[in-house]
Amino acid sequence: MDLRRIPQLWRRLDVTVRDLPFGLLLAVVSFIPAFRGYETQVGDLPSSPFGPMTVVVVALLTLPLAVRRRRPAASLALVSLGFLIATLGTYHTVAGTAIAFALISAGAHLEHHRRTAVAVLTAVYIAVVFALIGLGSTEGASDFALFYVLTAVAWGIGAWLRRTRAAEAERRRLVAEATRTAERTRIARELHDVVTHHVTAMVVQAEAARYLTAAPERLDQALTAVSDTGRRATTDLRHLLDLLNPDHGPEARTPPVGRLLTLVEQTRRAGQPVEFSEEGTPAESTGSADLVAYRVVQESLTNALKYA
Repeated sequence: MDLRRIPQLWRRLDVTVRDLPFGLLLAVVSFIPAFRGYETQVGDLPSSPFGPMTVVVVALLTLPLAVRRRRPAASLALVSLGFLIATLGTYHTVAGTAIAFALISAGAHLEHHRRTAVAVLTAVYIAVVFALIGLGSTEGASDFALFYVLTAVAWGIGAWLRRTRAAEAERRRLVAEATRTAERTRIARELHDVVTHHVTAMVVQAEAARYLTAAPERLDQALTAVSDTGRRATTDLRHLLDLLNPDHGPEARTPPVGRLLTLVEQTRRAGQPVEFSEEGTPAESTGSADLVAYRVVQESLTNALKYA
């Protein structure tokens, strides 16, 4: 198995599946004795012994992290409930740090009722502080305020991530819009060049044919030239329409320089004298220069047919 495909396979998984392992890891760490003393707690009250209720609290704190991006409000509510039970019941575990991750995720992904969530969490925290004081907490007002500031910082980090993500999405939208506009302008310019040149040639040839009724052989040549010009117009328009095909490769975008000879001959048949000369050796690769040269000559010959 190609190890380089693992990140791609991981990104294809549902976001809930990708977020679940972190919650499970936090739950497992909470029951490892070596991590005792690293708990997130408020109130500085003696810790209750581990038991069935501890398992319930840890589950409430960690498992909702699996939906912290899919359902940020539900995740924050369940983690906050678990943190509330752990604080008032003094079930101190490492899983208490889940409240910080739930706040960051809610700040980053919660789309609606953000101010309501902040107000409710603040009111609940104030109520918990008074409850802890009633239970005999020895922490002072500065300690409670510091913990609140830390939770506010976690929420602020999430809000900053949300704004950054929104700004990046807007930037990509503007880039895509500018790209679409540039492509439409290019296609409009191509259509103008192709249609104007061929239609002008056909009009000139058709007008000339009106005066050739006394010379059937020249009339036949003029009508043949009109027909050939129409076919070339159809071919060029089909080429432009192919550019709109998503499966169309970039190699067919540029008409070869050799088509200049056909362009000159078409103009001659329309009655405009044109001389063509070539000096030097053509470069093997000219990129978009072929297309630019072709369009310049095409526009020049069109204007000559119109106004000469």
